Amino acid sequence: MSYDLLTASDDSETPMSSPRRSPTLRRRRLSAELRRLRRDCGLTALDVTDRLNWAAGKLTRMERGEWVRPNPRDVQDLLDVYGVTDQHQREQLMAWAREGRERGWWHPYRDMLSESYTTFIGLEAETATERTFELAVIPGILQTADYARALMSRGPAEISAAEIDHRVEIRMARQQILTGEDPLRLWAVIDEAALQRPAGGDVVMRAQMQHLIKVAELPKVTLQVIPFSSGTHPGTKGPFTILEFRERQDPDAVYVENVAGELFIEEPEEVDSFRIAFERLTAVAKSPEDTIATIAGLARQ
Repeated sequence: MSYDLLTASDDSETPMSSPRRSPTLRRRRLSAELRRLRRDCGLTALDVTDRLNWAAGKLTRMERGEWVRPNPRDVQDLLDVYGVTDQHQREQLMAWAREGRERGWWHPYRDMLSESYTTFIGLEAETATERTFELAVIPGILQTADYARALMSRGPAEISAAEIDHRVEIRMARQQILTGEDPLRLWAVIDEAALQRPAGGDVVMRAQMQHLIKVAELPKVTLQVIPFSSGTHPGTKGPFTILEFRERQDPDAVYVENVAGELFIEEPEEVDSFRIAFERLTAVAKSPEDTIATIAGLARQ
């Protein structure tokens, strides 16, 4: 599915000019900066709420990034309260507010996505490097449509065929960031169990293995498999994805998904623990060259 098709509906909001620019990231930056400005002024959220006569909890939600479309007037009022007079700084924050109101390619599907997953694909859209580990299945960003459909049809939740189709469309659309003018740098480590576990039958699995080989040829994709012979490893507790950004102002984050839901981790110390785990996983995994040979052998089987 093309990016144009994904953004063709609902003209009431302006789409981002590029699928590699993310309104989610702009809102995240804005929330963090507004929170910093308030703290630097020595004001509490209640102090600001009283001064602006806002509803209780409004500022807290803004600072947590729990807003869909930032109101530039609200941002302007906050800058006045915080005494921000530097014109360049004001213009930058107002620009983030305007860009945060735009919509990404995932907008048509917002009603069927959880808030955490929407945040994940929104941040992923502008991630510079993604490091992902999967224990039991092929990572979503590397799945074929048939493989993804087979997984979803036997997943923990009962969903209709129509919803499965939409979810497959979303998963395929995510993969567009692997190609194009500014592709994502992807490093994926997969446990051998994911390659050996059939999903959808031999034809589907063979096509999935061939797809992995093809994607691994992309210049910014690194693929490694941890063989059964490695025994236990730091990833046995479950899959995770590390999102790393270009700008210093955008802190790295970790996305963890399980049956109960999704979790975002942004505390630097906790993110570092996942980064260390990923480095240890790459150390026990096969080399990229041996990985491709292993996958090719499975495809022939």
